[in-house]
Amino acid sequence: MTERFISAAALMSRVLGMPGYDFMVIPHPVSSADDAALRNMAAATAARMAQLLVRA
Repeated sequence: MTERFISAAALMSRVLGMPGYDFMVIPHPVSSADDAALRNMAAATAARMAQLLVRA
């Protein structure tokens, strides 16, 4: 999700019974990003997601 929607995502996680749920955040907006910027965001997000998935 993009930075603009962090508060909405946090609210939804609380409403759905998962307060503090971790989610990945990328810069907003993505519509104006070029292919290289999108690839960089995706790579950085994938690396953070991998860390999140394997943490104990």
